[in-house]
Formats: sequence, structure tokens, C-alpha cells
Amino acid sequence: MSSMDSKVVAITGASSGIGAATALELVTRGAAVVLGARRTDRLGSMVTRIRATGGRAEMLEVDVTKRVDLEELVTLAVDRFGRLDVLVSNAGVARIAPMADLDVDSWDAMIDVNLRGVLHGIAAALPVFRRQGRGHFVTTISTAGLKIVPTQAVYAGTKNAVRTLLEALRQESTDGVLRTTSISPGFVRTELVDYLDNPEQREQMQQSMANLGISPDAVARAIAFAIEQPDDVEIGDITIRPTRQS
Repeated sequence: MSSMDSKVVAITGASSGIGAATALELVTRGAAVVLGARRTDRLGSMVTRIRATGGRAEMLEVDVTKRVDLEELVTLAVDRFGRLDVLVSNAGVARIAPMADLDVDSWDAMIDVNLRGVLHGIAAALPVFRRQGRGHFVTTISTAGLKIVPTQAVYAGTKNAVRTLLEALRQESTDGVLRTTSISPGFVRTELVDYLDNPEQREQMQQSMANLGISPDAVARAIAFAIEQPDDVEIGDITIRPTRQS
């Protein structure tokens, strides 16, 4: 029996990219997954695929900027499977532009999804984890928060804010109940940059991902590794990037 067999894992941003790859990886290791995202058509296809192979999966339309949606995701996990062991907060958006552009709407979107969305997940899952006596927060951050570059100031700022709050949560939770893991991917072949407004920037980033990007499966395996550790072992930070990324 795999150490993942008894795990129930909720995943936000689960309709594509790292979130979808993580769901499929964890199911192959025996976990039950509860998938949340806005694109329910994709979620439905994933649930059908997972169940067809004997896996356990549920889905819910989730907008992480809405606190109630995260509460409902956690409730679905507990109602359907009796518990929630891990919350993978993976939903995120990227907008790239010089600060001088004053694209305040994009700033707000990144703060709402990348930071507030993680906080909503913590607020929803923390009481359940405490009640159970065990729980694990796994959160997708970014190497953008490790190497600060022009045009990514607000994006990197939201990611470093998440890194800070998770470290504080870790220090507040050394009683053995909670584990926290921050995953910082570099270039990964996902849809993250497909929604950049500037066509030149979008094409440049898409080309970089195509040339350098690693598969989302690689990040999914790293997440699975952190989750599969014994309860008294915490993998705090994982940086995973292409070997050719500067």
C-alpha cells in the first residue's frame, strides 16, 4: 500500500498545467482528489478520465478570489471522503509590464488570485486540519520570487508575500499538526503566459517556455514527493526549474 492511499487532496487551478498534472500523478499513487477551477468543462473531462481508471475524484467550480468557493471545496472533500489531508493551492495569474505602465487592474488581479486566493484556502482548510490533528498546505509559488527582474515586480511581489506568510504559518505551527510546502517552479510548459495582454511579451514568454520549459509532470512528481513524506517530516521549499534556465 502506498503512503498516498489514504490521502484526500484538494487542488485549485486543477483544470490545466501543474494542477491537472498533480491531480493525475496523485491519483496514480492512490490519492482521492477534489478538483477546483473555473473551467468546469475541463474539470469534468478530468474526473471522467480518473474515474474510468478506477480513481476517486470530485470537482467543483472554484474562483479562488471568492472565499466561499474555497469553503465549499473543503466541505466537498470532507463530505465526500470524510477528511481533507492536503490543500494544493495552485491557481495563479501572471501579468507582465513595467511599473510605469500603472496597470492597476492587473495588479489587483494578481493580488486577488495569487495572494488572496491562497489566504482564502488557508482560512477554509486550517480549521479542518486542526480538528483532524493533521494537515498539509502545498502552495505553488515561482522562481520569479527568487530572481527579481524588470516587468515582473508585482507578480514577484505576490509570490514573495505568499512565501512569507507560509513561513510564518510554519513557525506558528510547530506542534506537529501542520506541514507547509512551497513549490517554486521555473519555466514550465503551461498556459500561464497565454493571457498576457501585450502580444510581443506573450510571444516572447511562450517561446521561452517552448524552448526551455519542463513538463508539468516534473512539478507534479515534486509535489507528490513532499506529500508522501512521513507525518514528522516536512519538505519546506522545493525549487524546480530547467537545467538551462539562468
